[in-house]
Order: sequence, then C-alpha cells, then structure tokens
Amino acid sequence: MAHSAQLAGTGPTRAVTRTGRLKVFLGAAPGVGKTYRMLDEAKRRRARGADVVGGYVECHSRPLTEAMLDGLDVLPRRECDYRGSRYAELDLAGVLARRPEAVLVDELAHTNVPGGGRHHKRWQDVAALLDAGIDVVATLNVQHLESLNDVVERITGVPQRETVPDEFVRRAHEIELVDISPEALRRRMAHGHIYPPERVDASLANYFRPGNLGALRELALLWLAGRVDEGLQKYRAEHGIGSVWETRERVVVALTGGPEGETLVRRAARIAARSVGGDLLAVHVARSDALSSGTSHAALASQRALVEDLGGSYHSVVGDDIPTALVDFAHAENATQLILGTSRRSRVERFLTGRGIGDTVVERSENIDVHMVTHERAGRGRLLPSRRRTLPRSRLIAGPVAGLVLPVLLTLVLDRMRGTLNLTSEALLFLVAVVAVACIGGVASAVVAAVTAALLLNYWFMPPVGQFTLDDPDAVLAVVVFALVAAVVAAAADRSLRLSRRAARATAEAETMSSLAGSIVRGDQTIPALLDRAKETFGMEAVELVPAPADTGATAADRTAESARPRIVVPAGPDNFLVLHGRSLPSSERRVLAAFAAHAGAAVERARLAETAAEVEPVKAADRLRTALLRAVGHDLRTPLAGALAAVSSLRSPDAEVFSAEDRAELLTAAETGLLRLSRLVENLLDLSRLQAGALTLNLRATTYEEVLPAALDSLATAPSSATVADIRELESMPAVQADPPLLERVLANLVGNAVRHAPPEHPVLVTASALAGRVELRITDRGPGIQPADRERIFEPFQRLGDHDNSAGLGLGLALAKGLTEAMGGTLTPEDTPGGGLTMVVSLPAA
Repeated sequence: MAHSAQLAGTGPTRAVTRTGRLKVFLGAAPGVGKTYRMLDEAKRRRARGADVVGGYVECHSRPLTEAMLDGLDVLPRRECDYRGSRYAELDLAGVLARRPEAVLVDELAHTNVPGGGRHHKRWQDVAALLDAGIDVVATLNVQHLESLNDVVERITGVPQRETVPDEFVRRAHEIELVDISPEALRRRMAHGHIYPPERVDASLANYFRPGNLGALRELALLWLAGRVDEGLQKYRAEHGIGSVWETRERVVVALTGGPEGETLVRRAARIAARSVGGDLLAVHVARSDALSSGTSHAALASQRALVEDLGGSYHSVVGDDIPTALVDFAHAENATQLILGTSRRSRVERFLTGRGIGDTVVERSENIDVHMVTHERAGRGRLLPSRRRTLPRSRLIAGPVAGLVLPVLLTLVLDRMRGTLNLTSEALLFLVAVVAVACIGGVASAVVAAVTAALLLNYWFMPPVGQFTLDDPDAVLAVVVFALVAAVVAAAADRSLRLSRRAARATAEAETMSSLAGSIVRGDQTIPALLDRAKETFGMEAVELVPAPADTGATAADRTAESARPRIVVPAGPDNFLVLHGRSLPSSERRVLAAFAAHAGAAVERARLAETAAEVEPVKAADRLRTALLRAVGHDLRTPLAGALAAVSSLRSPDAEVFSAEDRAELLTAAETGLLRLSRLVENLLDLSRLQAGALTLNLRATTYEEVLPAALDSLATAPSSATVADIRELESMPAVQADPPLLERVLANLVGNAVRHAPPEHPVLVTASALAGRVELRITDRGPGIQPADRERIFEPFQRLGDHDNSAGLGLGLALAKGLTEAMGGTLTPEDTPGGGLTMVVSLPAA
C-alpha cells in the first residue's frame, strides 16, 4: 500500500523508470461495450490498490455506463474554442501533472480540436503519456485502424476519416476484443441502449445491418488473430524456439486428376474442419511435359470445383520431382498435415519400379503429418499408364545395370541349386530375367541382358562347365538362338509397353480436346482461365495472348535474352497469337496446342461479339423507350389537354353568358388543373431526357428538407394541405444536405404523390428524417398494398405503372425520375417494406 501511495503522488516526486503500458479494448462496432469494460478494468485495478483516474471517458448518456463512474476520480477536461463553439478535450497537461499510475482514455482515434493542444490526434496524446511512464487503458473500434479503413468503407459505405496507425496499436502490451454477436448488438440498439430512439431506425437499416456487423466482427477477429501470431513469433524468437508449433491446422491434399481425387478432398476437408480456423489447400503438381503425365484435366476441373465449394483453395505448381514439389509447397504454406492417396500401382509394379511418391514424401516431410488415404483404385494399377515418348532417366540408367546384374544374381542362385533343374529350365529362367529387364529399361537393356545371360549360361551350365564351348557348333547355335529369342521377346514386350503409352497419350489428347470443345459450345471458358489451363497442360512458365508476334520490333538484346528461354508462337484467330514461354514442344503436342490456340481465338471472338451486343443494347433500350413514349403520349398527354380545351371552349361558346359565377370558376379550375398537369408531364419528360443524355445541370448547395418539402407538397396535382397528405416529423433538427433545391423538390413531390395515390384515406403518409454517419435519410412511408420483392427494381423503370389501377394517373415517370435525380445529386433511393404492410421510400443524401 505504501508503494501504491508513492505512485499516486503528484508532480515530480514520482521518478519515471519505465515506459507506460497500453491496454486497448477493441470492438467491431459502436455499442459493443468497450467503455463499460474499460471502466470495469479500472475498478479491478483500484481494488488492487492502483491509482487509476479517468482522463477522457465518453458515456454517450448510457445509464449503465455512467453508473460505472461511481467512485472513480475523473479529471476535468480541457475546454477549447473553435469557430464559435466550445469543445471538451483530454487535458494532457493535467494528466501529466497528476501523474497517476494508470489513466482511462476513450476514443483513441479522435482528432483534437485544431490549436487546442500540442498534438493533432488523441493517440499521440496517449503516446506522450506512455513515454512519461503512465499506463493507459483505451478503447478503439476496428473501423478506425488505418489498414482496414478502405475495407470498412467498401463494406459499410461510410468513410472513416479518423484513423490510428496499426503499428501504434500493435505495440500495445495487451489488446482485448470486446465481442458480441450481431443479433445481440441489434437487440441492444432496438432497446435504446446505444443511440436515442430517433436514431434507432436509421442505424438498424444502415450501418448496423446484420451483414455489416458480421463482416466487421470477422475483420476484428482476423486482425486480432494476426496480432496473436505476431506475439507468438516474438516469444519463439526471444526463447530460441526453432521447431514448428501447430497453432492452426493447414491441410494440404495432393491431387493427380485420378478417380480417387474427390475421396481425398472430402477426407482433407473433414480433417481441416475438426479445428477452428483450419485451412484446406489442394495442390496439383504438373510435370514439365504435363500432357504426357496421364493427367485428366476434366477430373481436375471437377475436383477444383469441389475444393472451392468446401471453402478451400486450389493451387498448381510445376515440377518434375513430384515428392520434392509437394513437400516444398507444404512447407511454404506452413502446412501441418499432407493428404495423399495410396498408390494405384500393383505390387508387381512397385517391386519392379521401386518405392513410390508416397514413401518419398513421408521420408522428406520432416514435421508434417502425412496421411495415406486408401481408395477403391488402390493397388489396381493406373487408370491411364504413363505416356512418355521416352523412358525417364532413372530407368534408362537402371535398365543396363539390371541387364548386367540380374543375370549374375540368377547365376548365383542357380549355382546353389545345381542338380535340381535341367538345362532347359535354367534357360527359361534366364529368359524371364531378360523380359524383366526389357520392362525396366527397354529393348537396348534387354539385348545387354540377353548377351550376358547367354554367356553365363554357356560358361556355368552347359558342359563342360567352367569354360566357354565356342568350338562346338551346337553350343554356339544354342547360345545364338537363345540370345535371338530373348531379344525378340524383349522387343515385343518393349513394343507392347510403348503402344500402351501411345494409346494412353491418345486418350489424354482426345479428352483434352473434348473438354475444350465442350467449353467452346458452353461459352464458359474465360480467356484468363484458358491461359492458365494451357500453362498447366504444357508445363510452361508463362502463356500470353498478344495481338502480334512477340518478336515484332524486338531488339538484338531482347532476342539474345529470349534465345535462352524457349518460346512458341501459334496463331490464335486472324488477329492474335498465343505465345508460350518455357520449353520446346514435340510435334505430337503441337496438335493439342493448335486446339488451345483455336479455342483462344474463339474466346476472343466471343468477347468481341459480346462488346458489340453491349453497344447495341442501349440502342434497343432507346427504341423501347421511344415506343413506350409514343404509346404514353397518345393517351396521357391528350387527356389533360382535352380537359383543358373543353373547359376553355365552354367559356368561349355563345352560351357562356348563361353560366353562373360558380360554373365559370369551376371551368377555369378544370382548365388550370389540366394545364398544370400537362406542364408537369412535359417537365418530367424533359428532365428524364436530360438525365439519359447526361446534360442535367446541377447547382448543389446546403439545403434543408424543412424548406423544400412544403413546396413539394404544394405542387401536387390535387394541391391538398400538408396536414391531410402527410404526417411530417423531426425535420427541424435535421442537418442540411448537399442537393439542388428545385431538383430535390421534384424528387419529394413525385415520391409523396406516389405514396398518396396508394395510401388508404385513414392512414396519412408519414414523412420522417434521421442523420447517421455523414448522411441524412428521409423516409416516406405509406400503408398501401406495397410491392413484391421481385418488383423492387421494376418500379424504377419509366413508362410503367406497376400496381396502379388508375391508368390516367400519369406517364409512369415519377419513380424513375426521382431515382435518377437522387443519384445525380450523389444520393440513393431505395424501397423498403413498411412494418405492418405498405412501402417506404428512403432518400439518402450526403450531409452538407
């Protein structure tokens, strides 16, 4: 307690021995309870004997939060004058003079009144307090973080001008997320615990929409998760920990395009879903000669769609050493688990060709868990055998070696069994060894094995044993015939293998071309996706579509640099070329490349036709508009004109003297009403044509709804008083909006007139306003029949009267014109359902 008292002393008696610690209560949105938690933290510290004061605490007139101030020493705020008004700010000098152990500072992103203190931002005041050795407990909303400013604006549509650098917040000793579900926060808002009642409806319909709150909550969680990862890495570095810590599951599944792919993807997705925040990544390793690797592109496309449907990501890498490429990718992605399918090779194939990819990956995976998943194709052989034109280098080396070693080993075995087999059986066993060598290394290796086997057979097993019997014609003939038979059998086996590879290659080419043809017919292959597929299919470093050959206009230096990087240029339509960089292609693969080029040309042509169709569409729309206009003019303009003409004709007739004064007034009123209606229709037509031509002139200035709405009501056709037309509330306290007054008057007149036509007589139209986040919203609410959700966009189409029973009500331009004028002034016009039935039109304009 004595130590606490010393820390609580004022002035320079307290020596600064350390930098203060910052604790931040982070929230996803206003009203989650940050200030309440900050005050609760202050109470807990005070209970432990710490000297905690309130530097700047903003309770927003919330009773529950204000009750938490009881017993807390709150320092006076500094009053500042700015442009004729007084503002209260954090008294930095007063806090430094008081020198508490900890101070509470609300709204970390606040901008100080210009000229009112030594710093422009409140977070800079906090930095000064920390430098003075004073702990600070602060609050902050995620939308005020500098790195998330643009993201939040895209989500909510509200720009945030007050921000805090992420680096300053990340230096905090502790960051605590104050979390609440969107539904609970909206209930808190509806109960009046956040904003006053007049702001509740507008807030719930705008910033506090469930989607906005969910996105902001996810942003806060992800940002804080990154902060936790940083803290973990710092701890590991400080303590010299080098091993991988599996803090989050990242599951990588390897796909080959085989039939087991979907089984592997679903198994990997289940493993990733077992932990919160687990990631699913699918990877396909394409060989540099990808067309010859037995890959089914149709199956890969299906498996990629499945991965994305399950919330994972698909990746493709190029590498001839598949195990190394898989392990390198897994390490680069910080994967914790790697999913592979068990080998489709049979036991005989595994015995002849050695261990497979799975065994090699397990050996090289280090601290990554490798799961070998069984499937229905396991051990049944490859669905499509390898289609290489030549054997891989490993088999080219292993073949001759086996041709020398395998007969020798067989000789040692048969020598131990001497006397149990006759010469014919021994010769047949040597023939089997030669065929096995042919399967490994081809016909050349088989010839080496045949010669070696013939010589060993002659030396060890043909009498006299232990010497070559080349002087005996029968022995020489037997050796020659054996060598020839062995070579022929080996050649036949090698030819069979080559034919199977060619057949598989033809199958792959046919499948690729069929897939391309199908996508051409469906029109579902975009040009970027086509280029990516060509890059993966042919194992290229880059693929591009250019309007001319890439070497046109190239300098000598460019050509020298390109000479070290093989490049292929193929025509793709009349005006474009497909350019591939990476390796040379054999003639057998160029047939498929030509199909890709033709597909690319077709895709370009489709894009060109789509652009042409898009250019024609406005002409068609204008034609439809002109047709509708002529049809409407034939009726709607003639009706008020005929009424006015009839009234004037009656007044000019010879029998007009018999009309009473009341009759004359009635005729004049009818003529005036018809002409006013005609004038209004013509003005709407002219305004709509200016909007569509982009020739509307705006004179934006500060305008209040209070001054514009009465004039709009007076201009209605029936000219009733505003008391019978609408119940107007809360306009006096609303800030001015940035708008063109005459145009805004036209917007309101059309909207109120439309609402009056549909509202029942016993329910007047309600007009209310609210302000939120730099915008002012005017809501025009009626209790009419409303509209169906599917018709919400159609009501803004010109020359239609959706839901109107009286076709003499006008041209059907009111809502179309209102929307166009509102958007021209930088606002929005959106329809909403009225609770209990009806339609509410919301006009949102930026505050002046």
